[in-house]
Amino acid sequence: MTPARARAHSTGRLPSKDGADRRSPPGRVRFMGVLLILLSLISAAGCYLVFSWWLPSDSERYQDYRAAEACSSRAMEQGQTDCLSTWHFTVEKTVNKTSGKSSSYEATLTDRDSWRRTVSFGNPGPLLERLAPGDQVTATAWRRDIVVLSKNGVRQNTSEAPRDELEMNAAVGVLAALVAAQTFVFGAVRLARPRDYEPFTWNAYGQRLLITITTVCFGVGLPATWIGLPWWTVPAVAVPVVVYAAGLMHHRLRPRAAGGV
Repeated sequence: MTPARARAHSTGRLPSKDGADRRSPPGRVRFMGVLLILLSLISAAGCYLVFSWWLPSDSERYQDYRAAEACSSRAMEQGQTDCLSTWHFTVEKTVNKTSGKSSSYEATLTDRDSWRRTVSFGNPGPLLERLAPGDQVTATAWRRDIVVLSKNGVRQNTSEAPRDELEMNAAVGVLAALVAAQTFVFGAVRLARPRDYEPFTWNAYGQRLLITITTVCFGVGLPATWIGLPWWTVPAVAVPVVVYAAGLMHHRLRPRAAGGV
């Protein structure tokens, strides 16, 4: 019996073609650990930006929009934009295309002075689907953006209208935080135990955990947005669920890793 076959028989594994062990060298494992930790820092920075800038900025903008009043004649003369101004336009053309990932909902508006602008919408209803070239519409503008379009009492917000959807901001921030935690732990284990870092590998623990993180964050964020729950309910629910799921998966995979390859 050759030495390679003897090693295979004693370990219960087939040798590689050159008879070498398939495990990565410790140096390569540590290098991958450093890369994972750097990736975790990038993800943590993204989480910080979400909760320190993006979420507060969207919240402040929405509150300013809700508090805005109709522009007075003096405000219009002074060119103020923090109030709500009303304009009358003619619809030049509309785009109402729903085809999978390339959906497009737009209306091109013009006025008597050859002014022209295209506004976009998140969906075709209730107004866009009724519009036709030549229709007269009323536009509400705020901070130089057209935020609402209306005709005969039917109103529709444009994509520029501020929305109270901070729950989705929070979902993105929590996703970044949990991914940062996952990649940091996986990297730290590789640095501390380069020869024994199971089960902290992409297959199957890392892959399953990332899918769980993404599913839970948006699975909580979307319903919270629809129901109108406070944004802080997203981290309050998502983080404990993911931590529990991570512990459960680790408990199930650890015996397999200890007795496997």
